[in-house]
Amino acid sequence: MLKAVAIIAIVVAVGIAGIVVFALTKPDTFRVERSLALKAPADAIYPMVADFHFWTSWSPYENRDPAMKRTYGGTESGKGATYAWDGNNNVGAGHMEILEANTPSKLRIKLDFERPFEGHNTAEFTFVPQGDATLVTWAMYGPAPFMSKMMQVFVNMDTMIGKDFEVGLASLKKLTEK
Repeated sequence: MLKAVAIIAIVVAVGIAGIVVFALTKPDTFRVERSLALKAPADAIYPMVADFHFWTSWSPYENRDPAMKRTYGGTESGKGATYAWDGNNNVGAGHMEILEANTPSKLRIKLDFERPFEGHNTAEFTFVPQGDATLVTWAMYGPAPFMSKMMQVFVNMDTMIGKDFEVGLASLKKLTEK
């Protein structure tokens, strides 16, 4: 009996060590990006992203907790605008600040998550005219600390976050193509 327990313990320890070693092979940074062509000029789309007050109408994260607390600060929109949220386990808590606002072509946002996991990333939106449409790209990138690498062993971050970006861009499309 004791020999069986020892063998099981060794197998479990080797398995855990294998997962840790595999996690350590993951990149030190990550990037998730999705793009969608919207049949609207960049001038019509840009304000919907540059003003955090509008995010409730298109962001896929806004509907996951009807009781989520939101706090807006800084400038009304563009560089210096801030937004903080505190919600349930589906949305967690964190804050954003627009660091760069090049109307109507690019926004760069400092994105800090407080829970369920701490994270410090950058979100970026670019708006590139293409004839009668605008190619909108939503990207998020940042460091991948050890806990993030461990999660990546079991969860594909690109797929998980990318689906949310696709939903958000589709909502932005419906909103601006009216």
